[in-house]
Amino acid sequence: MAWVLLVVAGLLETGFALALKQSAGFTRLVPSVLFVVVALGSFGLLSLALRDLPVGTAYAVWIGIGAAGTAIAGILWYGEPGHAARLVSIALIVAGVVGLRLFHSA
Repeated sequence: MAWVLLVVAGLLETGFALALKQSAGFTRLVPSVLFVVVALGSFGLLSLALRDLPVGTAYAVWIGIGAAGTAIAGILWYGEPGHAARLVSIALIVAGVVGLRLFHSA
């Protein structure tokens, strides 16, 4: 269950990064409030996952999911570059997250 909480927390991290972008430096109310709510949810789920997972593993997975998700969202919705080197780099982040999951108890 801790891994499910951690994955959802990572996805929410992507959500709060996107809300932060939409908030325009906290000058727009709805995205700013959304940022706070989603960030609290993400941190809350991360803290619950940390009850059962090592902090180094959990934090790296949380950051990895958030970073990869935000980079993909930037490509899809904000017109950020999606060239091959960037996509390979995102794939490497995902591979690292998968590796941490597969080998966390080895």
